[in-house]
Amino acid sequence: MAEKVLKIGVEREDGFLYYIDKDGDVARVQMARGGKKGGKPKKVEKTGIKKEKGYLYFLDKKGDISRAKMVNAK
Repeated sequence: MAEKVLKIGVEREDGFLYYIDKDGDVARVQMARGGKKGGKPKKVEKTGIKKEKGYLYFLDKKGDISRAKMVNAK
């Protein structure tokens, strides 16, 4: 079960992959499709959240940062 960490409401665009980078900010990169290469990552929202070990951080359907406990966390 996922737990919401921060409400930011990022609006997503088609053709981009959104993720939480190592600095705890929301970034996006253009997806590679049909032989085309993807682009360079670009920061969308600076949040600076501190990641805890053993959790997977992601952007949920509402555009907020959520996290889920990893099963194989050591």
